[in-house]
Amino acid sequence: MRVPSLALTLALGAGVAVLPSQLRAADKGDLQIYFVDVEGGQATLFVTPDKHSLLVDTGWPGNDGRDADRIIAATKLAGINRIDYVLLTHYHDDHAGGVPQLVDRIPVGTFLDHGENIDTKPGGPTMKIWDAYQKVLATGKYKRISAKAGDVFPIGSMKATVISSDGNAIDHNLPGGGENNQYCDIAENKPNDRSENSHSLGVLINFGKLKILDLGDLTWEKEHMFMCPVNRIGTVDLLVVSHHGFRPSSSHALIDAIHPRVAIMDNGATKGGNIPVLDTIRQSPSLETLWQLHYSEEGGAEHNTAAEYIANPQGPDQGNYIVVKASPKGSFTVFNSGNKQSKTYAAR
Repeated sequence: MRVPSLALTLALGAGVAVLPSQLRAADKGDLQIYFVDVEGGQATLFVTPDKHSLLVDTGWPGNDGRDADRIIAATKLAGINRIDYVLLTHYHDDHAGGVPQLVDRIPVGTFLDHGENIDTKPGGPTMKIWDAYQKVLATGKYKRISAKAGDVFPIGSMKATVISSDGNAIDHNLPGGGENNQYCDIAENKPNDRSENSHSLGVLINFGKLKILDLGDLTWEKEHMFMCPVNRIGTVDLLVVSHHGFRPSSSHALIDAIHPRVAIMDNGATKGGNIPVLDTIRQSPSLETLWQLHYSEEGGAEHNTAAEYIANPQGPDQGNYIVVKASPKGSFTVFNSGNKQSKTYAAR
């Protein structure tokens, strides 16, 4: 197991020394959520007050272990030395590519996934990632659970309910859900996706009164399975924007109906952050703030969120991250490590 350098334990991006003391100190009862910059992939680390942990996706392969090192730096800031659960939303390289490098650096307990890979083109990039994941599992060191829609995973004081998995979705109403969804009537012209994206393992996370939705790269036609004609999940406080802000996801039927107060987009400068999605999220009822890991070159000044809510603005990339510290009473603070700006949201 490789031990990260001292510099990496103090930073999540090359050249950015962000010490824990610069963050709002987490109360003993706070949930910590680190949105690690993996350059347009996903790696989101949840750490409960009792130090139970869930990592959603592992970023890209290669790059001399850049993404795994950034994840390890986040674990240091969060005060953990193992990851209890690694949830792989799907097997594309920007989400599951970092698995071998991650397990080389930190102990992992259990992998959660959606089941078998469906992108089976021989020699294709997804097959390479799938094969690498299978080699990790074949060591016998890790437990694997292929989750089904409706499964519930208690993780310390946090609960993750599976909303979508392997092309299926929950078929019953969760607490707060069950209302007819008026936004299903909005006509949209989005492309269908039959790749691994549409089989994403998506979860609704409950921590006290706080509700957080992360659907991986789930596409719009799959969103409709649990949003139309009835919204089965209700409203959420924090939305992890699906698919890095790519157009085939984030339908009005989802975004407008769940009324997120805050949305965080794990886009890259030239990956994701499509204009239609930026506009849909920013114009959503009840939204207070959209935060972005990167300035979207496509979005430009007109469509990106305000500069103080962008971790990595235009120019040389610094690997800046976003962190959320949340109380079980429902209030939370979002911190931008790039400009040291933070904003607190009272309980709803």
